[in-house]
Amino acid sequence: MIAIKDAGKRLKQFAEKAELLKAISHPVRLCMISGLLDEPGCNVGKIKECLKIPQSTVSQHLAKLKSAGIVVGERSGVQVNYKVINEDVIKVVNSLVMDID
Repeated sequence: MIAIKDAGKRLKQFAEKAELLKAISHPVRLCMISGLLDEPGCNVGKIKECLKIPQSTVSQHLAKLKSAGIVVGERSGVQVNYKVINEDVIKVVNSLVMDID
């Protein structure tokens, strides 16, 4: 059982984990994260081609993932290449997609 003095701290930690789960709970974002784990360093154009969705949609989903601290963009000339940086998300997504072809 959790000691009462630790309850507030644990609730804050659970709230942070829940926010990560909310951020990855969209099928397109899950697919984007999985793809970036397979091939880090993709740009918006490549993600758009792979998912066959508009660039604006890709950008909106990437903005959500960036604001949640899940992905980071690294500029290379005029392109921005994205990679997943959150270890908790990496573990969750890898466990979710391990049986998906």
